[in-house]
Amino acid sequence: MARRLDIDSLRALQAIAASGGVTRAADALALSQSAVSHKIKRLEESIECPLLNRRAGGPLLTEAGLRLVQYANRILALHDEALAALGKNRLTGKIRLGITEDTTSDGLAAILGRFSRLFPDVAVRTHVSQSMVLQREIEDGSIDLAVLQVFSRDMRADDILLYEDDLCWVKAIDFELPVEGPIPFLSYDDYCFYRHWMLEHGTSGARRFETVLQCTSRTGIVAAAEAGMGVTILNRRHVTSAMEIVEADLPPPPGISYVIRQSRRTHSNSVTALANEIARETRDAALLRVA
Repeated sequence: MARRLDIDSLRALQAIAASGGVTRAADALALSQSAVSHKIKRLEESIECPLLNRRAGGPLLTEAGLRLVQYANRILALHDEALAALGKNRLTGKIRLGITEDTTSDGLAAILGRFSRLFPDVAVRTHVSQSMVLQREIEDGSIDLAVLQVFSRDMRADDILLYEDDLCWVKAIDFELPVEGPIPFLSYDDYCFYRHWMLEHGTSGARRFETVLQCTSRTGIVAAAEAGMGVTILNRRHVTSAMEIVEADLPPPPGISYVIRQSRRTHSNSVTALANEIARETRDAALLRVA
């Protein structure tokens, strides 16, 4: 009997990679955990190698699993595009999408352009804001979908995980921390949850901070840090060669996750389709960066 890759099983593998685990994937697919596990087992039997790393503390996917997810993203994208193009029930409606400045450089424009070509009867209105603002708008139903950052510990069960990163204290290589007195701090604005964490936890040690710059833009914060104006908190992926990570005498920041979050007040096939498209394209790009 010829081997084949089952579409539903590939979708289960994709959901596991997107959500970060079998339990969350089952919730996202509205299936039982055993059903999702069975689909993965069918895939493993078909390609004759393990896809999930079942060792405690190990990575979620095996090397074969990571490779198959990349193929699955492309296969499912073409599968869904064919159904959308040839099907009688075309998606329609309006979507209110919120994204952070951090995610505007991750190819979202190309993803939204492709989505518009794929579903011309769906209108997407996008606005850029801070993650805290987007979280509030998701809760009150002002927007339908958001691509944002959260502390990893604060992820919701129905969030779609895109990728994870570390937060780091950083400064210019030639900037010396003052031996005494306050540490100059480069801060985002009042709506930044990095700033809220720093004010709540970062000042609990022996050293205190003094805000010398407040800026809404990551570009401005990076420029100020490189110029040696003070220390700041940045995602590791944004640390430049002109900076160094500071660990001594500063509280370690929590991990960060980039997620897609859908409003629980919104029940729309078009919103779900856009979320899946963003997850598929962004996750594939992230896997290629790691490879």
